[in-house]
Parts: sequence; structure tokens; C-alpha cells
Amino acid sequence: MAYRRSRCLVILPTFNERANLAPVVAGVRAAGHDVLVVDDGSPDGTGEVADHLARSDPGVHVIHRPGKLGLGSACVAGFRFGLGRGYDFLVEMDADGSHGVAHLDAVIEASAASGGLSIGSRYVAGGSTEGWSPARRLLSRTANAYCRSLLRIDVRDFTSGYRCIPRALLERLAVTDMLSDGYAFMIEMVHRCHQLGSPVVEVPIRFQDRYAGKSKVSRSEITKALALVPRLRWLSPSPAPPEDGLAAVGQDARPSPD
Repeated sequence: MAYRRSRCLVILPTFNERANLAPVVAGVRAAGHDVLVVDDGSPDGTGEVADHLARSDPGVHVIHRPGKLGLGSACVAGFRFGLGRGYDFLVEMDADGSHGVAHLDAVIEASAASGGLSIGSRYVAGGSTEGWSPARRLLSRTANAYCRSLLRIDVRDFTSGYRCIPRALLERLAVTDMLSDGYAFMIEMVHRCHQLGSPVVEVPIRFQDRYAGKSKVSRSEITKALALVPRLRWLSPSPAPPEDGLAAVGQDARPSPD
């Protein structure tokens, strides 16, 4: 695949994923990509597991944060790290095993081919979800239909956390100025890319419910995400950041020592 000549960093935001982290990291490393774990002070010892993996593998990196600061801000921390280290593609995926590593190459290749944001989608032809109740499936599909209708963007899976963005596009996005720092960040990122006229492409994935533990998506997070959508609908396109704006932010990363 063409992107194999490039460097890819897979960002794994974590909070209480001790039971799931090691096999996910092993799968990503076996696929040939570096890993960054961004841990939000997990009380279950996830950060210690990540440190152990990093000590035995130079392709695994860790950022420790003092508490649960949100999925969106974890992604921004990962983007800063990745840009500062010279990676060409930044991938975000869940650390709970729900995002199959088998789809990773296809998600990255779609971003490389289009030059835009690629999304591992449950709701395009060939995509699926397994292990969810009918009520949870209905909620997810309804939320995505709501986003599609209000934002007028032809994307089926706004809320998927499995995605890849190329460095060149990331440097154009004002991610540090986004309105959201939680799960709504996923929706806003699609909207911002669309505002820039960048492609947003979807790759079918098989979503399997987490290996172990509980979902971190609370009702308040869902409410915040849905409340953000009307604000985004009327948000004027953001001016492009200075050419070196996000690159400078990337150089500002302060990860814990590897």
C-alpha cells in the first residue's frame, strides 16, 4: 500500500482500560504502526500497563494526564505529539477492542488516497455493529441521522471514533479552537473538514462491542454532543490557521519520558 512509505501513529485515548490495552497495542504494533497511549489518570492502573509496554517497545509512547479531561482533548494531545514527532498520518481508535485492527490498513489507505479524513464506518454498505442491544443501535443511528440532517453533510457515521487524518490536513484545522473536548469532538471534526472543502470518506468496519469493562459514553456526553450540532450548523467557516500554527502547537507537546 502506498502509505507504507509514510509514518503512522495510532492514538489510543484511555480511561480504565487495563484489561483491554495490551492486546490492542499488540495488534497495532503487529500491523507495523507506532502507538501513543493518552491516559486520563485511570485509577485501575491502565497507565502502569502502558508504561510497561513502552519500556519494552520503542514504538509505544505514553502521555499521562492528571484526570478525565475528555476524548477530544486527548485526541488534540495526541495530534500535538504526532506532529512534533514528524508522523504523516494520525489515527484515532478505541482502546477497548471494539475497533478491529484488521480494518486499520484500509482506514489509513483511504485517507492517503483521498487526502482527507477517513472514518471507519458502521453504517455504510459492508459495515456492521455486533454486541449492541436494539435500543443502542437505534440511538446511534438516530443521532447520526440528526447530525446528517442538520449539518447537511453526506456522512453516515459522524460518531465513529475510528478515523485517520493526514498531517497536511491536520495542519490546516484549528483543532485547538474547537468548541468541544468530549465525544462531540468527533462530530465537530467532520464538520470542520467539510468547511475546509476536504474530503471525508467512509470505510466499512465491523464494530464489535468492547472486550471488557464498561462504556465511557454517559448520557451527559450524548446530550452535549447533540446540543452542539445546531451551533455547528450556523457556525461560520473558520479562517485557516497560520501556515505554521498547528505545527508550532505540535512542537509544544510535553509527553512523559518514553
